[in-house]
Amino acid sequence: MRPKLVLAALSALALTVAAAGCGGSDSGADDKTITIAYQKFGSFIQLDKQLQDVKKEYEAAHAGYTVKLLPIEASENDYYTKLSLMNRSPKTAPDVMYEDTFLINTDIQAGFLAPIDEYLSGWKDWSQFTDAAKAAGKAQDGKTYGVPMGTDTRALWYDKGIFQKAGLTVPWEPKSWNDVLTAARAIKQKVPGVTPLNVYSGKGAGEGATMQGFEMLLYGTKHTLYDDAQKKWIVQSPGFNDSLNFIKTIFDEKLAPAPQDALDPNWGTKVNTELFPTGKLGISLDGSWVSSTWLESGSKPWPEWNDKLGYTAMPTQNGEAPGKISMSGGWLLSVGANAKDKKASFDFVATMLNKENTKKYDIAAGQIAERKDVAADPEYLKSNPSLKFFTDLVEVTKFRPAYPDYPNVSNGIQVAMESVMTGQQSVDQAAKTFAESTTAAVGGPDKVTTAQ
Repeated sequence: MRPKLVLAALSALALTVAAAGCGGSDSGADDKTITIAYQKFGSFIQLDKQLQDVKKEYEAAHAGYTVKLLPIEASENDYYTKLSLMNRSPKTAPDVMYEDTFLINTDIQAGFLAPIDEYLSGWKDWSQFTDAAKAAGKAQDGKTYGVPMGTDTRALWYDKGIFQKAGLTVPWEPKSWNDVLTAARAIKQKVPGVTPLNVYSGKGAGEGATMQGFEMLLYGTKHTLYDDAQKKWIVQSPGFNDSLNFIKTIFDEKLAPAPQDALDPNWGTKVNTELFPTGKLGISLDGSWVSSTWLESGSKPWPEWNDKLGYTAMPTQNGEAPGKISMSGGWLLSVGANAKDKKASFDFVATMLNKENTKKYDIAAGQIAERKDVAADPEYLKSNPSLKFFTDLVEVTKFRPAYPDYPNVSNGIQVAMESVMTGQQSVDQAAKTFAESTTAAVGGPDKVTTAQ
């Protein structure tokens, strides 16, 4: 089933993709032109920079081949939409694509991706990838459909100066959700003119709202989204309601950004290029990669970031073991099902993700390395002062249930968050709406369950 967040494409997006697709169509007639579709948006410019270099490297090593880069300048949800529209026609489908791991089973079901096991078996570098990394690209059918570029974890970033003005202890080590709220309330009271707490919420933030926001709360309760034993989606649980209530609380008390700001698809970029560097944000629940924005190679160089900011683990709801929680995801490079020369397309993936290029990307993009040789490389290890902290969170991290229906579930979460943050529904009403819409989206009552 196609995810609602992808199907809900506006005609303007379709026209944009159609225009971009003309380039793909022209190149598709030539088996020696390899088209690469990827996201180029906001502060995330590292991938575009590196692909320009890898294009030259690949063409130099593959006589007669041309690499055509197809950057998609769109926010996360719109990127998924545009990539999906490109893939609907063999004439516009890219040969290689930048693919979020949570969409892999959905896009396989839609016929967009090609298995690459036969090429991996002859690629010596594959042995350098961890078992967890290899699992990220493996689908329900047991085949592999992508090579991971790196992974990530999530935690609380905070402004040390704002904390000191608010009379809060630095370093900060919250032990419960209540500790987080207490700090945000102190900032609101004692440091006017700043946003106390940013938690991504609503459809504008897309999957960022689901994963950086809601799931970082939900998975810190005793509940999750999927019952592996029953193989059913959990549509009602106390943890779900508690997580929504946290969102409602921070927006009701004006601890969070104004809803119109939080719903802006560009909000994540503004947080890390404007609010934090100018001392206008107290706390943000965000990813390990955000410091890449402030590196010399990033979109907003900020040499003082590690002196000005701290980072600490997101606590579980009431301090339940192990006391902290993280969510992990990541992106793959995948070969398109319509690629005319799949071996040549895979060779591009292998070039982009060899040791040196992976190291460059992981350093520039603030990624946690999934190649063992990169993870042990001295240059990588000393590249970022926050690296050890975020890597250590892998011990407590959780992963999304990346089944074909997950995008529908994620969309329902974003709708529920938005309805409570804007006051359109109570927590109970939003939870009920989520249960009803998700039950219908995943195939009926026999596909869902509840938890106590």
